[in-house]
Amino acid sequence: MFERFGDLPLHVLVIHLAVVVLPVAALTVLVYALVPRWRWLLRWPALVLGVGALVCAFVAKKSGEAFVAAVPTLQKTVALHQSRGNLLFWYCLIFAVVAVAAFLLLGGPSALASGKGEKATTSRPLELVTQAAVVVIAVLVIWQTIRTGDAGAKVVWTGILPK
Repeated sequence: MFERFGDLPLHVLVIHLAVVVLPVAALTVLVYALVPRWRWLLRWPALVLGVGALVCAFVAKKSGEAFVAAVPTLQKTVALHQSRGNLLFWYCLIFAVVAVAAFLLLGGPSALASGKGEKATTSRPLELVTQAAVVVIAVLVIWQTIRTGDAGAKVVWTGILPK
């Protein structure tokens, strides 16, 4: 299921999606958590991107495993990339949980004149803890996405792939 899309290995396609979606999701949820006046606008995009990041990371991980299973000579070559990708998946899992928590716990004013869409925050300490969790995990997701992508790109572009 995760091996090919048409004539291409699925991993080659999915990683490009992950490299875009994961940082965009992290930045969106970060702004959602830290800028209360934008929460009414970013509430649903933050939730969708937060969960979508987990889906992208899962498909990238599984398609990468299928790619290595199809070409076993890659195992040693992509070991660093694979271990970083595994860690990135776990960061994305935590990120999705934190994004859902932020969606449920963080409130803010509405930009609508009617006040529709305004949501009260449950408690200030809970808001601060949620914001701190978002900042930490969003930075980790961005950092690990860069590290994972760099390790994979070095394998491909330095010519150390087996022929």
